[in-house]
Amino acid sequence: MTNLALTVFFGRLGLALGYGRVAAVQLPIMVIAGVWLFSIRHRLEHAKWMPDASCSFAAACLGGASYLRLPRFLQWFTGNIGFHHVHHVDSRISNCRLEECHNADAAFQSASTLTLRTAPQALRYVLWDSDLECLVPLRLAAAG
Repeated sequence: MTNLALTVFFGRLGLALGYGRVAAVQLPIMVIAGVWLFSIRHRLEHAKWMPDASCSFAAACLGGASYLRLPRFLQWFTGNIGFHHVHHVDSRISNCRLEECHNADAAFQSASTLTLRTAPQALRYVLWDSDLECLVPLRLAAAG
């Protein structure tokens, strides 16, 4: 129903204002919110990458996504995307309960934490270094 409602809303908005104008506003928002916010959540210097035999579900969930601490208004505006590490453990937890779950469990609170100030640095980590067992910046991989 949500997808249908959004399709109707943006279809009508495009008819009223012009699809080019709607795209000029929506595409940057989608790139920032969808691509950038999602991408930085999974680019951690100390991300876990484990062979199947040594992998535990909890370690993979909590080691593969960070906690993005956002100001309260951005937390609401992004649908609690900052608590994505909780979503990794159980995707059935609704976004309105993610913060509650994060606060209730010390394991969630031990996840790597990003802030608006430190989040752009996460974009540096693009390649997995098997020797160092961590994500590294491209320049470091090219030098080695």
